[in-house]
Amino acid sequence: MTAASPLEAPAPADRAGAAYRMAIAAASLVSGLVAAYLHLWKLGYMGPLSCGAEHGCEIVQLSSWGWFLGVDVALIGAVGYTAIFLVSVLGTLPQWESARWPTYVLTALIYPAVLFTVRLKYAEFIILKTFCPWCAVSAVTITLCAVLVTLDWLRVRRAN
Repeated sequence: MTAASPLEAPAPADRAGAAYRMAIAAASLVSGLVAAYLHLWKLGYMGPLSCGAEHGCEIVQLSSWGWFLGVDVALIGAVGYTAIFLVSVLGTLPQWESARWPTYVLTALIYPAVLFTVRLKYAEFIILKTFCPWCAVSAVTITLCAVLVTLDWLRVRRAN
């Protein structure tokens, strides 16, 4: 009997990994669509931004904090959530349901996104003194994804 590679499936197949990854996929799909909506709005394709009477979304989107290294933050979110969605969906396929690699890749995508979100929420609340409901959806989603990928990480570690 040979030892499994760190990227191969652990011996006992369980459904917990697939459940965590399905939840991550669903959450990232929602926030990916929100991020795409915000990016398309910034490009002028969506008409008025549906945000509320305080116009917090417009304030955040049009501020310097709406850009990072010259790239629209909403575009970064749309691309990031698309990557998270694709990896989590691949991780639910039968051949990779118990594999470790989707958990490792999701961890590498989600944890930096949490740090990026903290930076953006700081700017929104402390510097700009406003509230963007669409940004809140993303913050809740990436926090949920972080909890789920941590649970999946623990599951993978126990399988060793």
